[in-house]
Amino acid sequence: MTSKQAKAHHVGEWASIRDTSPEIAEAIFEVAQWDEKKAQQIWADQGSNDVLVKAFSLTDDNYLTWDNKVVERKNV
Repeated sequence: MTSKQAKAHHVGEWASIRDTSPEIAEAIFEVAQWDEKKAQQIWADQGSNDVLVKAFSLTDDNYLTWDNKVVERKNV
């Protein structure tokens, strides 16, 4: 099993490459149960309310980015 620190590093890199907030990336991986293929599909679909609710629960920020597109908390 991958350590929590290694998972966080992987998610951070994954998010950076995709111009996506780390909170959204972490939520995507949680929803995908850490399956890379599923995570990529969720990211490509760019519209999962489950992911956005989870992502905003990880931060107090009112704006996050998904593929360089701004998502506002009030729209979730």
